Amino acid sequence: MGNAVREAEPGVTSWVEVINYVRLRYEVLEESDAWLRFRLATDGERTQQVSVHHLPDLDGTAWVEISSPVGRAADLDLSRFLELAGEPQVGGAAVVDGLALLKHVVPLEDLSVREEFERPLALLVGRADAMEHQLTSGDQF
Repeated sequence: MGNAVREAEPGVTSWVEVINYVRLRYEVLEESDAWLRFRLATDGERTQQVSVHHLPDLDGTAWVEISSPVGRAADLDLSRFLELAGEPQVGGAAVVDGLALLKHVVPLEDLSVREEFERPLALLVGRADAMEHQLTSGDQF
């Protein structure tokens, strides 16, 4: 079968596949070898920024972290932020570099980009945008 097209091994996803998936679908704002920051449209005319980071191998497993800012931590009621962050099906709350974020982590190996990346991405971004609107009444991110 000299001309047969070789398909990717089932259950194996690379960071390059994640990058290419994002580049084809979203407005990429910044990127490096280890992360991408891009923008998604949400309800109405609102948009939401999201970052995807390639995390170093932990115990031999590479991970992908999806995060989306809700607001500047200094400007938020952090207790309310944590209460709201406890409601979604995906994600957890964090403050990184002064930003209050919703975050979700998935293993890169065995990642179905369409199912195990896109669905959590949509849920996380939608929730982060709703929280940003509720806590700040704005659309900064």
